[in-house]
Amino acid sequence: MGNLSYFLGFEVARNSAGIHLSQRKKYALDLLHEIGMLAAALVSTPMNFSAKVSSDGDQHADPTAFRRLIRRLIYLTNTHPDITYAVHHLSQYLASPTQAHHQAAFRILRYIKNTPGQGIFLKATSSITLKPDALIPDSDCRYPHQVTFSFRISQYKFQARHT
Repeated sequence: MGNLSYFLGFEVARNSAGIHLSQRKKYALDLLHEIGMLAAALVSTPMNFSAKVSSDGDQHADPTAFRRLIRRLIYLTNTHPDITYAVHHLSQYLASPTQAHHQAAFRILRYIKNTPGQGIFLKATSSITLKPDALIPDSDCRYPHQVTFSFRISQYKFQARHT
């Protein structure tokens, strides 16, 4: 099988220092190509903070295309946390997007084009550990074979149910 190189739209690059996850080749470039923005001008920020985006204005001709674009941008926030605010701000207008919302989404795409190879780096020497906390029968559950287990990552505690 070999080393993992792509998984669910994520490009995985591994070396002795750690693992780098990005969505540049398989996801971001495909998105730019599909939208027709490979030749678009670059911008240095994902959002124009001086421009007010509101629900006022001309309605977008195809709200379904806008919704699909926002869903794809939300997925891209996995390796581009810098676009999270702008994307989620635009996601508030999914019910009735305007032309201004569509242009703001295009600005995010132009920013993505300007940030090649950005992603998340997981260091091999990280002090983060995953430790099981407990397996406890879930007393408030209607299924007696269900248990709740929890684990800690550094100082954070997470719980999950298992059936």
